[in-house]
Amino acid sequence: MTGDPGDLFAPAPLAGALLICGVDEAGRGPLCGPVVAAAVILDPARPIDGLADSKKLSERARERLAPLIRERALAWAVAEASVEEIDRLNILHATMLAMQRAVVALDLAPAEVRIDGNRCPALPYPARAIVQGDATEPSISAASILAKTVRDEAMRVLDRAHPQYGLAAHKGYPTAAHLAALREHGVTDFHRRSFAPVRRMLEGR
Repeated sequence: MTGDPGDLFAPAPLAGALLICGVDEAGRGPLCGPVVAAAVILDPARPIDGLADSKKLSERARERLAPLIRERALAWAVAEASVEEIDRLNILHATMLAMQRAVVALDLAPAEVRIDGNRCPALPYPARAIVQGDATEPSISAASILAKTVRDEAMRVLDRAHPQYGLAAHKGYPTAAHLAALREHGVTDFHRRSFAPVRRMLEGR
């Protein structure tokens, strides 16, 4: 699911329900690919055991939980900001854009949006940032899992087209193997040229 960042249309709230939306992102640190954000409104009547910060879960656990979140949540959406947008806006503003897109794509209007971190994007709903919210707020944990699994799958798809970069293993992060592959094979269109390691290679340093 995706949203149009220029359209902050808010759907009607669900009658009689206090809907809390959790928001988190994946992919701020990698040297390539989009930054992905997810927004999730959990259903209190259908709890999901095992929700936690996606970074603290194994890949197997994340892949088990992601379909449960999609199945049991009242609403969810995943959106992204592209490499071009990251390079043009910077990673912080691109992350806010991806979060905004995810929230406005929801089919239900939340009473409050809770965002992992210390900043909130512009939204048509009340919102607050919660530092380390992915470890304390179940809806944010669910969003972190969706964002992480979607981005990891995108890296696996990219890896099949460009296996020389090893993206399936390091998911685009600046590992020694990724940097060595960049030196050997060069910078591609899916690399973030505004990020220092990539920029230095383009400049011949």
